[in-house]
Amino acid sequence: MVEWAGKFAYQQVADDLRRRIADGEFATAGKLPSLAQIQKQYGVTVTVARAAIRQLTTDGLAVSHQGKGAFLTHDATQAARLSDPSGAVTELRQEIESLRAEVVELHERVSTLEGN
Repeated sequence: MVEWAGKFAYQQVADDLRRRIADGEFATAGKLPSLAQIQKQYGVTVTVARAAIRQLTTDGLAVSHQGKGAFLTHDATQAARLSDPSGAVTELRQEIESLRAEVVELHERVSTLEGN
Protein backbone atom coordinates (compact mmCIF):
# COMPACT_ATOMS: atom_id res chain seq x y z
CA MET A 1 0.00 0.00 0.00
CA VAL A 2 1.36 3.41 -0.94
CA GLU A 3 1.51 5.93 1.89
CA TRP A 4 2.38 9.60 2.04
CA ALA A 5 6.15 9.65 2.33
CA GLY A 6 7.04 12.94 0.63
CA LYS A 7 7.13 11.26 -2.79
CA PHE A 8 4.50 10.90 -5.45
CA ALA A 9 2.66 7.57 -5.40
CA TYR A 10 4.10 6.49 -8.76
CA GLN A 11 7.63 7.14 -7.45
CA GLN A 12 6.99 4.98 -4.40
CA VAL A 13 5.67 2.16 -6.58
CA ALA A 14 8.58 2.54 -9.03
CA ASP A 15 11.07 2.53 -6.13
CA ASP A 16 9.58 -0.65 -4.71
CA LEU A 17 9.55 -2.33 -8.12
CA ARG A 18 13.16 -1.21 -8.61
CA ARG A 19 14.08 -2.80 -5.26
CA ARG A 20 12.32 -6.01 -6.28
CA ILE A 21 14.16 -5.97 -9.62
CA ALA A 22 17.47 -5.53 -7.78
CA ASP A 23 16.58 -8.49 -5.56
CA GLY A 24 16.09 -10.62 -8.69
CA GLU A 25 12.40 -11.22 -8.08
CA PHE A 26 11.43 -10.84 -11.76
CA ALA A 27 14.67 -12.09 -13.34
CA THR A 28 13.38 -15.58 -14.15
CA ALA A 29 10.29 -14.48 -16.06
CA GLY A 30 11.77 -11.21 -17.24
CA LYS A 31 8.31 -9.68 -17.04
CA LEU A 32 7.04 -7.08 -14.62
CA PRO A 33 3.61 -7.36 -13.01
CA SER A 34 0.68 -6.21 -15.16
CA LEU A 35 -0.97 -2.86 -14.54
CA ALA A 36 -3.88 -4.69 -12.87
CA GLN A 37 -1.49 -6.58 -10.59
CA ILE A 38 0.32 -3.35 -9.65
CA GLN A 39 -3.01 -1.69 -8.91
CA LYS A 40 -4.03 -4.55 -6.65
CA GLN A 41 -0.64 -4.99 -4.91
CA TYR A 42 -0.13 -1.31 -4.15
CA GLY A 43 -3.72 -0.09 -3.94
CA VAL A 44 -3.20 2.56 -6.64
CA THR A 45 -5.00 3.72 -9.76
CA VAL A 46 -4.13 2.59 -13.26
CA THR A 47 -2.66 6.06 -13.89
CA VAL A 48 -0.21 5.61 -11.00
CA ALA A 49 0.67 2.08 -12.17
CA ARG A 50 1.33 3.34 -15.72
CA ALA A 51 3.48 6.20 -14.43
CA ALA A 52 5.55 3.78 -12.32
CA ILE A 53 6.20 1.54 -15.34
CA ARG A 54 6.98 4.63 -17.42
CA GLN A 55 9.53 5.68 -14.80
CA LEU A 56 11.22 2.27 -14.94
CA THR A 57 11.24 2.51 -18.74
CA THR A 58 12.77 5.99 -18.59
CA ASP A 59 15.42 4.67 -16.18
CA GLY A 60 16.31 1.94 -18.69
CA LEU A 61 15.17 -0.94 -16.50
CA ALA A 62 12.20 -2.02 -18.60
CA VAL A 63 10.70 -1.89 -22.05
CA SER A 64 6.97 -1.75 -22.55
CA HIS A 65 5.04 -3.36 -25.38
CA GLN A 66 1.44 -2.30 -25.79
CA GLY A 67 -0.88 -5.20 -25.14
CA LYS A 68 1.95 -7.47 -23.93
CA GLY A 69 3.23 -5.76 -20.79
CA ALA A 70 6.55 -4.48 -19.48
CA PHE A 71 9.71 -6.56 -19.63
CA LEU A 72 13.10 -6.18 -17.98
CA THR A 73 16.04 -5.03 -20.05
CA HIS A 74 19.00 -7.42 -20.20
CA ASP A 75 20.93 -5.51 -17.50
CA ALA A 76 17.96 -4.39 -15.39
CA THR A 77 18.95 -6.28 -12.23
CA GLN A 78 22.45 -4.80 -12.24
CA ALA A 79 21.19 -1.31 -13.13
CA ALA A 80 18.55 -1.45 -10.39
CA ARG A 81 21.18 -2.43 -7.82
CA LEU A 82 23.38 0.45 -8.83
CA SER A 83 20.51 2.96 -8.81
CA ASP A 84 19.81 2.14 -5.17
CA PRO A 85 22.52 3.60 -2.87
CA SER A 86 22.52 0.60 -0.54
CA GLY A 87 22.61 -1.72 -3.53
CA ALA A 88 25.51 0.22 -5.03
CA VAL A 89 27.43 -0.05 -1.75
CA THR A 90 26.82 -3.80 -1.61
CA GLU A 91 27.93 -4.15 -5.23
CA LEU A 92 31.09 -2.13 -4.54
CA ARG A 93 31.91 -4.20 -1.46
CA GLN A 94 31.62 -7.40 -3.48
CA GLU A 95 33.86 -5.95 -6.18
CA ILE A 96 36.45 -4.86 -3.58
CA GLU A 97 36.48 -8.34 -2.04
CA SER A 98 36.97 -9.88 -5.46
CA LEU A 99 39.82 -7.49 -6.23
CA ARG A 100 41.45 -8.20 -2.86
CA ALA A 101 41.40 -11.91 -3.59
CA GLU A 102 42.98 -11.30 -7.00
CA VAL A 103 45.72 -9.13 -5.46
CA VAL A 104 46.52 -11.82 -2.89
CA GLU A 105 46.68 -14.46 -5.62
CA LEU A 106 48.91 -12.26 -7.79
CA HIS A 107 51.18 -11.51 -4.83
CA GLU A 108 51.57 -15.26 -4.17
CA ARG A 109 52.32 -15.95 -7.83
CA VAL A 110 54.95 -13.19 -7.98
CA SER A 111 56.53 -14.47 -4.78
CA THR A 112 56.68 -17.98 -6.26
CA LEU A 113 58.24 -16.69 -9.47
CA GLU A 114 60.82 -14.67 -7.57
CA GLY A 115 61.62 -17.68 -5.39
CA ASN A 116 60.68 -16.00 -2.12
